Amino acid sequence: MPLPTSRPALRAGVVPLVAAGLLVACGPDPSPAPTVTGSPAPSASPTPSESLLTDEIAGHSAVGRLADGFPADLVPVPEGAEVLVSSAVPGADGTLDISLNVRTQQDPQALLEAVRAPLLAAGFSEAAPAAPEPGLAAQVTFTRSAGAELLVVGVLDREGTRTMTLGGTVRPAIP
Repeated sequence: MPLPTSRPALRAGVVPLVAAGLLVACGPDPSPAPTVTGSPAPSASPTPSESLLTDEIAGHSAVGRLADGFPADLVPVPEGAEVLVSSAVPGADGTLDISLNVRTQQDPQALLEAVRAPLLAAGFSEAAPAAPEPGLAAQVTFTRSAGAELLVVGVLDREGTRTMTLGGTVRPAIP
């Protein structure tokens, strides 16, 4: 029997062949699935790990109180605030790298004022950012000694509870 010569007849014969070829080429792999061996199933019971926070962290930090050497005369804890964590790490040049995290019910502006007054009295200059970081109720920076001393303060306000984070480098007062 002669081969069809019309274009529709040719297309009708070729399309099923191409479709069958695609199914074979793109179809499921007839080879068996790989076998997984080696690792045992994870244990149902967790293994103990190191605590994230301890009462003393690296000797220069403290949880629930001011760290030894923290310059509380320069950066006092706001009245009624609970100290979450603090640190005072001496630098080689006589500076202290400090951090303080407190929780309180004070409003953000009263909380900033509690740290602002002693810092301004000690010769720090205040600079507010053009726009506080997203999510912060208040933010301010204090500098002294041509920028060699720098403290950044941020206040987070969540459902009536404020968390203030303060950190930077200061030169403590010489006794």
